[in-house]
Amino acid sequence: MGSGKPSYVWSVLTNKCPRCRQGNLFETNNAYALKNSKYMQMHEYCPVCGQRTEIEVGFYYGTSYVSYLATVAFSVATGIAWWLLIGFSINDNRIFWWLGINSFLMIAMQPLFMRLSRTLWLSWFVKYDPDWKDHPAQAPERIIEEEMKNW
Repeated sequence: MGSGKPSYVWSVLTNKCPRCRQGNLFETNNAYALKNSKYMQMHEYCPVCGQRTEIEVGFYYGTSYVSYLATVAFSVATGIAWWLLIGFSINDNRIFWWLGINSFLMIAMQPLFMRLSRTLWLSWFVKYDPDWKDHPAQAPERIIEEEMKNW
């Protein structure tokens, strides 16, 4: 990366904290460690800069919309790629092959989509601070500690 500003795209794709773009958001780096029940478990605070990852109660409910958009974008991209490389026709089953392969890929990539949507959602509410070492993380104003994890 160098000594410059870490890339927003790279930090989102690698699930890094949006404030410092260095700390891992998830407790495990493997999105496919499905036997481990913590494959979607996020750190409560960024291990590098101390930014809280859940900035209000129920914060991640909005990620369902982001995940939906990501899967639609993925389906559109695979549909365009299939159309350009193989083509669609009503005279054979090529469209059904695309539907089957696209559905399989979306199911197989669901842990990645879920992580990506959480990282994107958090990055839209927590901005990058190039001087994060000099500025302590601010406490979220809409957190009631007694209500956290009370679901």
